[in-house]
Amino acid sequence: MLPTVWEGEIWSCSWCHAATHVGGERFEVSRPPCLPVEMRWERAVADGLPADVSHAFGISDRTLYGIQEAGISPSDCGWLPERENACDACREVAVVIDDRWPQAMRGEDARVSVARRL
Repeated sequence: MLPTVWEGEIWSCSWCHAATHVGGERFEVSRPPCLPVEMRWERAVADGLPADVSHAFGISDRTLYGIQEAGISPSDCGWLPERENACDACREVAVVIDDRWPQAMRGEDARVSVARRL
């Protein structure tokens, strides 16, 4: 069954973290382009994470490095790997993931979006 116009999903590749948004008001298939490392990740927030270290949010209640805490979520703030308090392990994983994106798929027009005609 196809999603209705009000439903939507985000599919994320566990290897390169490429996101594909499916559904929404116009039933779009939207594939955002690869963003630079400093613009790609949100800061992870949870009660169990230390306040003096900035971790990047990964997927499924985990930091990018894989630390799992109950209630972990992405904040509204970006995670900046160049900051002094940025987690070194998250920074290393972000660089590895960034290197996985093929060079040909990094341009603005490399990942297109389409809308279903209703």
